[in-house]
Amino acid sequence: MTSPALPELKAARRVVVKIGSALVVDPEQAAPRTAWLDSVARDIATLRANGTDVIVVSSGAIALARHSLGLTRPTLRLEEKQAAASVGQIRLAQAWADALSAHGLVAAQMLLTPGDTEDRRRYLNARATLDTLLGLGCVPVINENDAIATTEIRFGDNDRLAARVAEMTGADQLVLLSDIDGLYTADPRTDPDARHLPVIAALTDEIEAMGGAPPPGYSSGGMRTKLMAARIATQAGCAMAITIGKDMRPLARLLEGARCSWFLPAPDGRSARKRWIAGGLTPAGRLAIDEGACQALAAGSSLLPAGVHAITGTFERGDLVLVTDRDGREVARGLSAYSAADARQIAGHRSDDIESLLGWRGRDEMIHRDDLVLR
Repeated sequence: MTSPALPELKAARRVVVKIGSALVVDPEQAAPRTAWLDSVARDIATLRANGTDVIVVSSGAIALARHSLGLTRPTLRLEEKQAAASVGQIRLAQAWADALSAHGLVAAQMLLTPGDTEDRRRYLNARATLDTLLGLGCVPVINENDAIATTEIRFGDNDRLAARVAEMTGADQLVLLSDIDGLYTADPRTDPDARHLPVIAALTDEIEAMGGAPPPGYSSGGMRTKLMAARIATQAGCAMAITIGKDMRPLARLLEGARCSWFLPAPDGRSARKRWIAGGLTPAGRLAIDEGACQALAAGSSLLPAGVHAITGTFERGDLVLVTDRDGREVARGLSAYSAADARQIAGHRSDDIESLLGWRGRDEMIHRDDLVLR
């Protein structure tokens, strides 16, 4: 049987790079590792020059503020973590802004909570902002919003946050920079017989059992959370790599074939979300479209306002709506990019007219093809 082709970083259209506190922060100085950050920024500039969008998910805010606030105990109370995050996030954002600007790149900050990736409207808002930032040539730097998130509503680690971001933005690759060069059959620090696994085609129970407890120190990750991230990413059709991050130019090293573990995307990963759209929600409204729009959808296009001639129901942006032909037969269903009130104003009009009709510029599509399922 032919072995599956390995993903290549140079071929990626969009990459999410996750970087943990232990890589970003010098524990002795409690300061950013500026030379290392500069080397990563150089790698990002190389990827951007080759046409690859790059999103960074970076930990480090709490670690950067602990010493200056006198919070040096291994375990902090929730309110102390929130206070440290408030102070440290400014330092973390500045460190990335300085590193990226030295290579002609503009950093953008975004702080997320789990609710931002699970609530449909907030999800769409965050995705639209990230798409716009990438289109403008920025490098979004994302972290969990630890200053306000409580224990009950936290990701708790940036491995899973990075996977959610990869899922949200349609990234085709997720790279977790770590203190280890991939997944082993056992902990290589304690088991000399542990074998490195360069390719993981599927996340079986046996593979998931290889995850261990999080390591000590500032990091909240570990192989266990990386495998959880792998499940999120691969089910969304995104390949994921775990590779060593401590050395200079870690992404360049991965480009050159550095040892890592690649988790291959699920064969039907891209359709998993569409199956959820197709059967998992109750439609809130209906869009009737003309024959030309029906043909465009069948050819794989998005639904544009010009093809919509009637709207029924009350719905908000991000709600599920049915799409029917003129005879009322359902041809598709999807997540509307506009509320019912706004959709009625722009229905039948060209996308170029949206701003003049609504007074603000929204998406060109009434329903983007990524949010649409044909019946």
